[in-house]
Amino acid sequence: MSAMTKPIWNKLQGVTRHTIVLCSLVIAGPCVAQRVCLDEGWRFLQGDIADAEVVSFNDDDWRTLNVPHDWSVEGEFDRKHPTSDRCGYLPTGVGWYRKTIDVPDNWKNKRVAIQFDGVYRNSTVWANGKELGKRPYGWISFEYDISDLAQQSDTITFAVRVDNQRQHAARWYTGSGIYGHTWFDVRNPIHIPSSGIWLRTDGSTATIDTNIRNTTSHAETCNIKTTIFDANGNSVASVSSALDVPRSATQTVSQRLTIASPNRWSPENPYLYKAVSDVLVQGEVRDRVETRFGVRDIQWIPGRGMLLNGKTVKLQGVCQHQHCGALGAAVPTKIMRYRIEQMKAMGCNAIRTAHNPHTPQFYDLCDEIGMIVMDEFVDGWNRKAKHDYGAHHFDEWWKRDLTDWIRRDRNHPCVFLWSVGNETHGDIGEQLVAQCHKIDPTRPVTSGSSGSEFMDIYGMNGGSEEKGWFETKMPTDRVFIGTENTHTWQTRGYYRTQTWYRDGKRSYVADIPNLTDKEIFTVDWTDNANRANRKQFYKSSYDNSTVRSPARRAIAQIRDVPNNAGMFRWTGHDYLGEAGLASGAWPFRMFSGGAVDLANFEKDLYYLYQSQWTTSPMVHILPHWTHPAMKPGTEIPVWVYSNCDEVELFLDGQSLGKQIPGTQWQTMQCQWMVGWQPGSLTAIGYNEGRQVSQQTIRTADTPTNIQLSIDGEPLAQSGRDIVQVRASFWDAKNEFYPYGENRVWFKLNGPATLRALDNGKPNDVEPFHGRTDRTAFFGLLRAYVESTDQTGDISIVAGAILGDKKLFVSDRVSIDVQQTALRGNPSESELEVFYTTDGSTPNAQSNRYTGGFQVSLGTTVKAVAMRSNEPVLFMQERFASDVGLLWDGAGLDTDFGGEQAEDAEFAGASKSIDGRNYHGSGFLDMRDNEDAYVEWYRENDGDESNEMLTIRYSGKSLNQKKLQVRLNVNDQSIEKVLSLPPTVNAGKQWRSIDVPIRLQRGANTIRLSNIDKVGLLIDEIEFN
Repeated sequence: MSAMTKPIWNKLQGVTRHTIVLCSLVIAGPCVAQRVCLDEGWRFLQGDIADAEVVSFNDDDWRTLNVPHDWSVEGEFDRKHPTSDRCGYLPTGVGWYRKTIDVPDNWKNKRVAIQFDGVYRNSTVWANGKELGKRPYGWISFEYDISDLAQQSDTITFAVRVDNQRQHAARWYTGSGIYGHTWFDVRNPIHIPSSGIWLRTDGSTATIDTNIRNTTSHAETCNIKTTIFDANGNSVASVSSALDVPRSATQTVSQRLTIASPNRWSPENPYLYKAVSDVLVQGEVRDRVETRFGVRDIQWIPGRGMLLNGKTVKLQGVCQHQHCGALGAAVPTKIMRYRIEQMKAMGCNAIRTAHNPHTPQFYDLCDEIGMIVMDEFVDGWNRKAKHDYGAHHFDEWWKRDLTDWIRRDRNHPCVFLWSVGNETHGDIGEQLVAQCHKIDPTRPVTSGSSGSEFMDIYGMNGGSEEKGWFETKMPTDRVFIGTENTHTWQTRGYYRTQTWYRDGKRSYVADIPNLTDKEIFTVDWTDNANRANRKQFYKSSYDNSTVRSPARRAIAQIRDVPNNAGMFRWTGHDYLGEAGLASGAWPFRMFSGGAVDLANFEKDLYYLYQSQWTTSPMVHILPHWTHPAMKPGTEIPVWVYSNCDEVELFLDGQSLGKQIPGTQWQTMQCQWMVGWQPGSLTAIGYNEGRQVSQQTIRTADTPTNIQLSIDGEPLAQSGRDIVQVRASFWDAKNEFYPYGENRVWFKLNGPATLRALDNGKPNDVEPFHGRTDRTAFFGLLRAYVESTDQTGDISIVAGAILGDKKLFVSDRVSIDVQQTALRGNPSESELEVFYTTDGSTPNAQSNRYTGGFQVSLGTTVKAVAMRSNEPVLFMQERFASDVGLLWDGAGLDTDFGGEQAEDAEFAGASKSIDGRNYHGSGFLDMRDNEDAYVEWYRENDGDESNEMLTIRYSGKSLNQKKLQVRLNVNDQSIEKVLSLPPTVNAGKQWRSIDVPIRLQRGANTIRLSNIDKVGLLIDEIEFN
């Protein structure tokens, strides 16, 4: 344990630093400080080019764009991209940004810095051809002083080279480019530098340390006046201190202020004060900084957990990457706010920034919304992915990056603790903790299962999900938090009654009984012939697809174990990358462990958490009640999540009885076995015998119309903004159709662009950007619409040719076009729709659409929506046996073997199908290359473990000698040489050999290498 560790941690508050123009504040006077946004009008080139940093370089043919920007998410998915399944199959490479600015006259004799909130990664910045510096870490904010250039130049040309070409750069999707905001910070020669204020509170006392930098050639006596204002703008405390600052030096003054009867910050009451710091010289204000902060006291007490303002608070948290589906890493503030508020509405009160710091506005929003933050520094202290920060830059840069990170974030009231690593290894953990304590002794330090002996708070990832862990392994000397639990998966709107374990049912997993003896749901995305392995299935929404434990069990454990301060679910939202872990890689390109999907649509899991973590009465029914391929009378497990005293379920108006939601994890949901028949289900929640909540779901027919709505705040009435448009599928009775998968086509009118389209589908590899159409997934589709800086009304038109693509449910097709205003009140005349079924292009002389019509398999329907005889929107849809969902079953995951060699990373070998009895889609032929190897990536989100590795192979050698192969686990210096008995018929007969290995926490690599030119064929490996 570190010397800084104490049994009780009395924690203080945090703040947000804002530089502002003086004349906009309370005290009048000349403008002494400016923070100027630099986001607009950058030139961009994706690719590397010589001399692009030179001022005279001609960038006229480069693209003009605004930052934040992520060029990777704009690209196309391709299984050949080196990012692979781990980073989402999107392109990376090198990108250049350039921007030239005129230097204002009022910048002369000022201190000017250019600031970057985030650049991923390996950035180099030049100004007028002079290199300002490099920052390899992609998740850090940084700045460069350009005062001399501002003094000497009338214009400054900035060039930024971003190098993300070496992959894998991480174990999940990272994005590429200037994904954060950019700024100029303009100050007087005597000023408060960036991150130059540290404000913390204890009870009603605020302590403020202020750095004063004097860049003049003479000493100055400064007066630092700090005034605290409440949320209504009333002054509640003030203090002044004199400070002598030598020339070319920085000095610090510490001040203490008392706030009478402070309003305390908490998730329920995110009350924010602001401290205004004035730097005066000879009575003249030279600098001013505004700092938002919250007054709060935190204690971490072994055996009791975390106390906030004297009361025990359980961390009901989720892990989140810096990422938002189709928008990539460049998440607009408005969308970021929506996602945080979405989590809070679920009952979440905490977020872990997995596995790196987020952009600064994230912390500002958490301060305002009331979201506790576990702020995390880095994934690994050593290599976790081949070309990540831990592998190449950690040793040289960690101290500077960690210091910059804590100094940037330590003033936020939302930040409760620091996390310094995730499932990583090394004695460096002790130094990391010591550095955190040096910069901020007020907050404890933790990690996700890394260097646990050095941590103040014991953080554990998936290992704590094992049976018996809390009874036999939980520490008692420190407070415990579940830094990642649980690891479960759900596909929105998809159901299976059979329990699925990612790694099979091991001895340490929780027993999750199957809900029915045999699988009753048959809808699937494909058959087994089109799957590469046993993981390429959608995951059930019943909370029965997991590694070790259901989500319900973890919820109960944080509630019931006193020393368990809480948990951070992996994850709040789905994210790109890490597809192979539970989905088996291409065409799956994302991790489906979120309570909300990639397109910000809630899953059933969302309502499980809401039922356990919120108090406003709610009920939620699953599954939906539309099952056209199901035999009537089939008993379906109907679950209702609710926080009410009791719940009553009705089938077609007839009561099926009342149930009381249980407190044990197995009974958190109310369950009825209901014989399937078309109709309606209604759940009613009662408190003290009075109805307080109700939900009704009904069987839907095939879709006849789409509906457009907005999720979150609408589009602003002027300026640049973004809005989330939802397109959903409905039948003629106005019931939601949960299988809708037709293509929706969009057209915008007015000063706006269609930034991206998303549907949350785990295996949809169409690009997000550059399209005006996309298929829906299980009835929903998302359009992100962005307004420009021009004024004017904005409307959107959306259309679709609707019906079951396979014509299994019905052979009837409908066409619907909707239009809605997004800004202003555009007067749009009615649209007429014309269509064809013979493949020809429709026009005003084609069939006029007046209602649904029948088609046969093999038909392509084309349609045009026209206004005043002018085409507005073209649409088309194909109906055939080889498109759309399968309705009648497609196999089980038990039909597959282990981890296939042909799907792993390999070199010097070739994929072959010239054989028999192999598993998967082929095998690897390594016989002609003594340097051939195949390498599997294995994520172990639990404790270190001994495993039995089973290698399935084939091959023969001269004179029937044994086949020699090297086995290396995690780049060990000592390799194990295996001698494999040959087979009789190479490629037709297969043998298996068991080899004991040990897997470390986190990332593991298992490599098999040829030793000489022998007839070695590798089919698969399995872990047991």
